[in-house]
Amino acid sequence: MLSRLSDCLARLEEIAAAALAAAVTLLILVNVAFRAAGSPLYWISELAIYAMIWMTFLIAGAVLKRRRGIAVTLVADALPGFGRRLLMALVDLAVLVFAVLLLWLCWRWYQPLELARLGFDFGAFQRETFNFIYAENTSTLGIKKFWVWLILPWFALSLTFHGLVNLGSALRGLGDPVEAHGAPQNEPPGASQ
Repeated sequence: MLSRLSDCLARLEEIAAAALAAAVTLLILVNVAFRAAGSPLYWISELAIYAMIWMTFLIAGAVLKRRRGIAVTLVADALPGFGRRLLMALVDLAVLVFAVLLLWLCWRWYQPLELARLGFDFGAFQRETFNFIYAENTSTLGIKKFWVWLILPWFALSLTFHGLVNLGSALRGLGDPVEAHGAPQNEPPGASQ
């Protein structure tokens, strides 16, 4: 069930990333047209940049969930089936450790409990913590940057969930005796070539 939920989440991330890619293309074309007309809209450039950043983090979560990241498979190709599956479990563990560390850093960065304790008073939060995350505005859009930066905690949370599911799958696959009958499930791309 968790695996299906992770697959659905990855699919939603892919759809959102594709929509953002289309939006980036449209925003850039609109900006080119306005620049050619002699009156550029600077906020469009900033919005396109933020859309591209969100697109990148969303698709990165889906790519890592599907184990389709760029990889050098020299060692994996040289290993027998069990060694390859063990290496895949170690890679999944490394991804999970990175995701949990990033999640912890985002928690420390946003400090939601401290903000709630201070009654969501941004001024009091800044005086108490010397953390100005909630004070900085975007250059041309006029919104607080912490809204834009929320993609980082989302990515960390999503990647933690995907990493847990992938690691669980890899650990279950360690006991799989398929080595003599074919390639193991969830084998990295190019490993059987």
